[in-house]
Amino acid sequence: MKEQFPQTWKDQLETLGFDAFTEIQEQIFSPIYEGENVLGISPTGTGKTLAYLFPSLLKLKPKKAQQLLILAPNTELAGQIFDVTKQWADPLGLQTQLFLSGSSQKRQIERLKKGPEILVGTPGRIFELIKLKKIKMMNVETIILDEFDQLLSDSQYHFVDKINHYVPRDHQYIYMSATAKVDPDQLEENTLRVTVDGVSLDNIQHFYMQVDKRDKVELLRKLAYVEDFRGLAFFNSLSDLGSAEEKLQYRGVEAVSLASDVNVKYRKVILERFKDHQLTLLLATDLVARGIDIEHLECVINYDIPRDVETYTHRAGRTGRMGRDGYVITFITHSEELKSLKKYASVRELVLKNSELFLNE
Repeated sequence: MKEQFPQTWKDQLETLGFDAFTEIQEQIFSPIYEGENVLGISPTGTGKTLAYLFPSLLKLKPKKAQQLLILAPNTELAGQIFDVTKQWADPLGLQTQLFLSGSSQKRQIERLKKGPEILVGTPGRIFELIKLKKIKMMNVETIILDEFDQLLSDSQYHFVDKINHYVPRDHQYIYMSATAKVDPDQLEENTLRVTVDGVSLDNIQHFYMQVDKRDKVELLRKLAYVEDFRGLAFFNSLSDLGSAEEKLQYRGVEAVSLASDVNVKYRKVILERFKDHQLTLLLATDLVARGIDIEHLECVINYDIPRDVETYTHRAGRTGRMGRDGYVITFITHSEELKSLKKYASVRELVLKNSELFLNE
């Protein structure tokens, strides 16, 4: 695999300290490079983006517009895919452009005139540009559907389905998912399924903290003052998220929400500030946090207990990425919640004393 890489990539791998490929990266390289339809299933944090990018980018021809289309279910994930794609496409002399709902359509049409080989975007905006005949699906040779299970959700599916109607028969489909909940009827015929499971997430520790419902925001505030603490806190409801953000900011905590109504540019600024440790708490719902990749994120907080084990796993997967250490803290308000939590993970109790966290043993 590495022997097929150009020298610029090898140099970049060395600079990044990238010394070994993950299992999903190794397993799907050849089938994608050889033009097969592939479904890749691998847990969160195992390097799926590079798994499909490495072989896909190496197949592209410079100066031939609109060869590769990458679809993502939300603006955060599309933005991150764009950043990673650009990092590896630029050294090959390939142009990447990003197309998101909520950004200026006129500006995006101007970008298409530059003839980018790679298009990254959300299904709604991509479909609008196809209808306007600005994106020409006859040119596209490969479509990648990242977080495929999410792209088939009610809000996205009709756009994905409509895009598929414009696709020539003889091109390549790549589907990527962190879960095996994929309906085989939604896949192209002759799709090779590659599942990597049993990836050990034992580098993530799981904890809970007992707290009265009315004291949850106060507990978040106290956690923010633990030394070197930085956490991504998940809420089940937007109204609770908005209320918590207001109260925390009023109390002087560096906490910002990543609500879906925040415009794309500002969301990018928020993520950058969080990554640079300028913010202590990032507040989010499952919808907007899907696919967020924050390097070295120390802690995930479940302000509300997740509704199912799959949601818990996705949230937990935001920390401990690529084998690094991480921990998850879930707020528990009554014994029934603790019972549910124990079905999701093996948990221990934490207590907070004098701005320090201790195991309650």
